Amino acid sequence: MRMRLFLVWVFLGFCTVVQAQDIRQTDLVVIDTEELFRATRIGQRMTADLEDRARVLRDENERITRALTEEEQSLSQRRPAMDPATFRAQAAEFDSRVQGIRRTRDAAIANFEAERDTAPRQFLDQVRSVLGDMMMERGAVAILDQRVVFLSLSTADITSDAVARIDATFGDGTAPAEQ
Repeated sequence: MRMRLFLVWVFLGFCTVVQAQDIRQTDLVVIDTEELFRATRIGQRMTADLEDRARVLRDENERITRALTEEEQSLSQRRPAMDPATFRAQAAEFDSRVQGIRRTRDAAIANFEAERDTAPRQFLDQVRSVLGDMMMERGAVAILDQRVVFLSLSTADITSDAVARIDATFGDGTAPAEQ
């Protein structure tokens, strides 16, 4: 009887140890990469920088549009007093300049959109070493993005811990974080 009680006690103790280890050590860990980008100071700074650049582009486009609209209205108002050949030449020059400006602005917008689309990937490249350290500390062999995981234990999700560690390591990314 004592042997049975002893074996039950050992078994229950072993189960408790296994459960405690499961919390900190799993073969796979999961992160929510979108939340990581949104919640970390470096991700927030990158987002704010992108928003500032978008605002600058929008303001430039509005300023250019106003100037071109004024110039077009001026040309239209002067038309009745102009020689038709002179008007056609000035209108063609104006149209050519507008097309060039449009191509330049379209290229600037496309460049911005490409940078905006790659920002989360650049962020993950920058924080990869921190995530790798966390993976190794937990004895995991891989980190999966939560968007590709159908079902997992909440203990496998290291997003909150990763946010804290990334903030401590990088701050907002503009200068070394204080430790």
